[in-house]
Amino acid sequence: MQELNFETQAIRTQLEQTAHKEHSVPLFLTSSFTFDTAEEGAQLFKGEVEGNLYSRFSNPNTQELSDKLCLMEKTEAGIVTSSGMAAVFTSMAALLKAGDHIISCRSIFGNTSYILDHLLPNWGIDVTYVDIHDMDGWEAAFRTNSKMLYLETPSNPNLQIADMKYISSLCKSNDVIFSVDNCFATPYLQKPSLFGADLVIHSATKYIDGQGRVLGGAILGKKDLVDICYDFVRRTGAALSPFNAWILSKSLETLSIRMDRHCSNAVTLAEFLSGHSEIEKVIYPHHRDNPQLALAKAQMSQGGGLVGCELKGDSQRGAKFLNALKLHSKTANLGDTRSIATHPATTTHSKLSSEQQLKVDITPGYFRFSVGLEHIDDILQDVEQALDTSKG
Repeated sequence: MQELNFETQAIRTQLEQTAHKEHSVPLFLTSSFTFDTAEEGAQLFKGEVEGNLYSRFSNPNTQELSDKLCLMEKTEAGIVTSSGMAAVFTSMAALLKAGDHIISCRSIFGNTSYILDHLLPNWGIDVTYVDIHDMDGWEAAFRTNSKMLYLETPSNPNLQIADMKYISSLCKSNDVIFSVDNCFATPYLQKPSLFGADLVIHSATKYIDGQGRVLGGAILGKKDLVDICYDFVRRTGAALSPFNAWILSKSLETLSIRMDRHCSNAVTLAEFLSGHSEIEKVIYPHHRDNPQLALAKAQMSQGGGLVGCELKGDSQRGAKFLNALKLHSKTANLGDTRSIATHPATTTHSKLSSEQQLKVDITPGYFRFSVGLEHIDDILQDVEQALDTSKG
């Protein structure tokens, strides 16, 4: 039988039925699992036979989610974690040691910057930041002790695109782990492993859940690297709960349908904003004015559900605009069915200094829209009335 298509994998990849012949996978809400004999228990602990021991180690629900994500991302192995930040931190803490050097794109999530700037240096791990489109800068950043290169593409929050093939070739030449956060694109729009990524990181809290309900994360990639990360999670406790795993696995069944709608709504919003007199510029991966359009189309099948824009006026005008929005939720999350407006400078990236923010193009007038699944006419009407209301 030929390989199943993405949508079918998302729906039909699930645990084997139990004796009860359930159609929907059951929840395994148990902290531990039993074994029949003392000998079996000893074999399980030694790893001589496969099986579940304790839900911090493994659970049928978390295993189903991991297996499904590996199929979607076309990776050898995977583990799921308690949150996206647990996945980011684990992928670094498990694979780096004192004296190592990590390279990162400058434009990344604020909490990831905190790990790189404040936690890893305490353990003797240095970081070098590179502008995501600076090809010479990427090459110059490698040192003899470089161990990992980490990036987001599209990046958070300004939606810049990294050339994964080029960066992967540099990593392979320097024997460096190439780790890509694929949260914004999802495996439906982009598969970093096909462009040479060794690890793929997800905040499953975002589009994978898609409805703003539960936290979760994932580390997917080469088995030898994932095995080390699994051992770290097993010992330190950043395991995903079976309930959250069950929710996330069910959510994957509708990922393709949701992303199609997110993308179509986002394209329309980007077009509307680009023609509005109160907007300085629009940032969207597949927008015609994006200088990285060719690269974005080569790596992403669609442009995603996030739209950035630069609003005319000062920070007070920006606050008026945000407060004038009626339909859009005011929250720091993204990837929800509900449309969300975020002001990164005062929320998600507020821990960065003004100078650091400007280095990654986060200005007082920059807003990020996570375009939801509402009717596009209602989304546009809300943005338009907020722009008009905030003029004065």
